[in-house]
Amino acid sequence: MNQRAHPHSTTLTQPPPHLHGRWRHDPLLTVGTMMFRAWWPVWRPLSPLRRGAVSDGTTRVRIAGREVVARDENVIALTLAAADGGALPNWHAGAHIDLLLPSGRMREYSLCGDTADREHYRIAVRRIPDGGGGSVEVHDSLRIGDVFSIKGPRNAFPFAVPGHGSPARRIRFVAAGIGITPILPMLATAERFGLDWSMIYTGRTAESIPFLDEVAAFGDRVTIRTDDVHGLPSMAELVGPVDAPADLAVYCCGPVPMLEGLRRHLATRADIELHYERFSPPPVENGSEFTVTLASTGQEIPVAADESALAAIRRVVPSVPYSCRQGFCGTCKVRTLSGEVDHRDNILTEPERAAGTMLTCVSRSPGGNLTLDL
Repeated sequence: MNQRAHPHSTTLTQPPPHLHGRWRHDPLLTVGTMMFRAWWPVWRPLSPLRRGAVSDGTTRVRIAGREVVARDENVIALTLAAADGGALPNWHAGAHIDLLLPSGRMREYSLCGDTADREHYRIAVRRIPDGGGGSVEVHDSLRIGDVFSIKGPRNAFPFAVPGHGSPARRIRFVAAGIGITPILPMLATAERFGLDWSMIYTGRTAESIPFLDEVAAFGDRVTIRTDDVHGLPSMAELVGPVDAPADLAVYCCGPVPMLEGLRRHLATRADIELHYERFSPPPVENGSEFTVTLASTGQEIPVAADESALAAIRRVVPSVPYSCRQGFCGTCKVRTLSGEVDHRDNILTEPERAAGTMLTCVSRSPGGNLTLDL
């Protein structure tokens, strides 16, 4: 339909006329715009709306305390404070932090201090001479006053309080050796909530058990037994007396054989929750032999059916980065250039997997060869 233009109409490319036909631009708006343009460069640096610094997820900390916490002197506890004197990020029982060591290594350690203390973190480190070098570096190089970076806290072993996330009525804590570290804050939480709990704490000898006096202070709720005196505990001794139904939650941290034994022992007990954390790699299940080729050198490395790609690579390249060895921290992430990957991690997205990324600590090949960008 055709329309005739109104005699006073304007096109969209022209500014509208003044209401009384005297100005083509609003004078008040013009003056305001000029003032804003003049004052904005001066006011902008003082504006509360300016973008703050983007965090890289790390916190600088200072070592505020260092003490030996096992009689054999192979375990030390470090107390950490924020380097700037401020409050540290909040955390809950079971959490851990990543230490970014001066050497470039990254290692994970459970927080074992007071969850209510926002000014300090506490970790404990057992010296492992034939390990990956992280514990030796902590023992030999870090001193009071040293400053370094951490990541976290993160929590892969959360404590679900009965009545506040768990249907269990009783709690059983099982700790072996340095596995006491994530359990210690759980004991304090259980006491604070007035829960019905008990604990068994095992180790090779009384001299090797860290925080022995601190644990003994909980009294008869805790049973301390050592292998040199009592022998290895049975799974039934670890779990303790149970009713039917048990309404029990078991929290365990210790060596892989203990964890695997508890899993098998409780496999048919639907009335018992089992929560656990391991500090060592999980056993490889349903693995096949394959080879890894390092793209930088062309060297082929055989990987046995019961070992990880990371373990095989470290025989040739000891300095290859790694941390958790359980598939959730991402430190050992690497790009595959060819070959089929059997992904067994917990963190990679589907696009990352499709792009060829894998975690060598848990993922592997179902057979054949993997060429890695190493």
